[in-house]
Amino acid sequence: MNMESIPTEFQIDQRIVYPSQGVGKIKAIEDRNFKGAQIRYYIIYFEVSDMTSMIPVEKAHDLGIRPIVSPEEAERALNSISEKYDPMPSDWKLRYQLNLDLLKKGCIMDIASIVRSLYHRSQIKELPIMERKLYDSAKKLMEDEIAFSLNKNHEDIERMLFEQLEGTVSDEESVAPEEDLSDLDEIINGEDDIDTAEEIPHE
Repeated sequence: MNMESIPTEFQIDQRIVYPSQGVGKIKAIEDRNFKGAQIRYYIIYFEVSDMTSMIPVEKAHDLGIRPIVSPEEAERALNSISEKYDPMPSDWKLRYQLNLDLLKKGCIMDIASIVRSLYHRSQIKELPIMERKLYDSAKKLMEDEIAFSLNKNHEDIERMLFEQLEGTVSDEESVAPEEDLSDLDEIINGEDDIDTAEEIPHE
């Protein structure tokens, strides 16, 4: 396949969002040999984890990689945190899967809905460990993207996000019944990995 025929949606030095990794910067676009075939890769550096990943250009869209949102979209996502919403399912396994699917999609409004619903849920009852991990990942991703989009420091965005969360409104009025944790091991050993990007050890 002619590498010149493969379009590159992103440019070198452009900041992008990779839902499973966070906010990164395109450091290079390179053609490399893989099992006898020439593959074009984005080389993406993630400052928050000091990690570099190689992402095939052809798979970038399927992996949910997208540009950072505009300041207007960032403000809208931040404000949506305090809007009224319908409660999530009381079954934590179903809730976890629904939110994991939203995180994979990578839309900032979906990420905001994960943060909002799980924060409110945590005020009613302590989250299972996998949901807590998912909440922390979504919250960090949202903070990082909004900080870059609005050109503000992370401390300010974290404070603004918390203020919005404190204003969260839900229709859920009572503590949910005890949740079944019997499938915890299955989930821990199952869908925790949501991508197949190749990582480059950072020296």
